[in-house]
Amino acid sequence: MIAFCRAMLVALMAVIAATAPAHAQEKTGIKPGFVLQPGTARIVLMRPSIRVGAQSTGGMYEPNADWTDQAKENIGAALAKAQAGLGNSVVGYVEPVGASSAKVAEYQELFGAVASSVIEYQFFKGNRLPTKKRKDQFEWGLGPDVRTLHGLEMADYALFITTEDHFGSTGRKVLQVFAAMARVGVTAGVHKGFAGLVDLRTGELVWLNADMQMGGDVRDAEGADKRVRQLLEGFPGKPVEAPVSITAVAAAPPIASAH
Repeated sequence: MIAFCRAMLVALMAVIAATAPAHAQEKTGIKPGFVLQPGTARIVLMRPSIRVGAQSTGGMYEPNADWTDQAKENIGAALAKAQAGLGNSVVGYVEPVGASSAKVAEYQELFGAVASSVIEYQFFKGNRLPTKKRKDQFEWGLGPDVRTLHGLEMADYALFITTEDHFGSTGRKVLQVFAAMARVGVTAGVHKGFAGLVDLRTGELVWLNADMQMGGDVRDAEGADKRVRQLLEGFPGKPVEAPVSITAVAAAPPIASAH
């Protein structure tokens, strides 16, 4: 028990040393002037990058193949249901083989890196770069060569999606309790996701929705549905869903009971 407490204390001190002040964070960015009208574009949904694992006591990521496979199946099903409601033709990407496959993987990694940079240097107001301080600035991209990826020749845009989940281990949750006693904020788990639309004519990132604290347990179908809804919130060209009329519901005649 003494050894366990000592380990908790060491981990807590490391967390305290790494703790930085939090800044207000935006979650969505769009290129100024960009408008996507419903029914005007062909969008290719790239294979989502999905990683799921555990978070060790010290905060390290420990991959879990079973959880990742569950998440891929659940998110795939959720995206299949969501595609029809995005306002434009959205088709799944057909993965190439060989060298072309490796190139696709590189661009998926590049998208994740760019999305992380947007979060760090534009969405966090306190960290904004001098060139990103104006509200009407959103200049990010994957480069014009993204249009040369096999299978994107006839598409207008590519939709990239990345999700990553680290579920807090028992040790991490215990550390969270110790940290709370010391009035230090420690999170148990990481749940982040990025969805971005790339203009294939220019390679520019024209829309990004990114959140470092996403909801939905991607290991089950209901949680994956919630995650996909959050990822695609505010998607350009998506028809606005009409709110349910409370008045209409209240005025509806009661259903007669059978005798």
